[in-house]
Amino acid sequence: MKITTVFIDRDGVINADSPDYIKSEEEFHFLPGSTSAFALLKKLEMSAVVITNQSVIGRGWVSPEGLEAIFDKMRDGIKTAGGKVDAIFFCPHAPDEGCACRKPKTGLIDEACRSRGIEKKESVMIGDSTKDILCGKAAGCAKTVLVLTGNGRRAKEELKTMGKEPDHVAPSLLDAVKWVAETAGHTYP
Repeated sequence: MKITTVFIDRDGVINADSPDYIKSEEEFHFLPGSTSAFALLKKLEMSAVVITNQSVIGRGWVSPEGLEAIFDKMRDGIKTAGGKVDAIFFCPHAPDEGCACRKPKTGLIDEACRSRGIEKKESVMIGDSTKDILCGKAAGCAKTVLVLTGNGRRAKEELKTMGKEPDHVAPSLLDAVKWVAETAGHTYP
């Protein structure tokens, strides 16, 4: 199976999530192995695209500049580990704004595919929530992977009840990327 792009949720997948949201660089902490996952994707020549709901903007809790500073910290940590974030697409809207980009809607993936020439059939969505998996499935991604970090354990049960189970469940982002590599026929160190 050809996989060229991996869409990755941020909070609870790349970094530790918080019920109070991530509102500053100081609150952003990488989960174990997440930066190594990006390094592996770079080595495999797969694009890593972050797809994330960031209602902290719409709620007025973080400025656009503040969010960009958090993204800069994420990019820098990933680069230091030998990885790369190829693009970030985020929904800034509050949940009640009715936008087309807030996951589980597919607007972010649709925009990423349009602007970057990504084939959905050659992509995988990795996330820790029900909305991540539903978004990946609705967008037409080849595979969806649920990680058990963040909200993953609760989402696993919700998705099972809904009959919308992911293609794979992994303990972490690094384990998810290793599975993606194997699915695409790659070997890794």
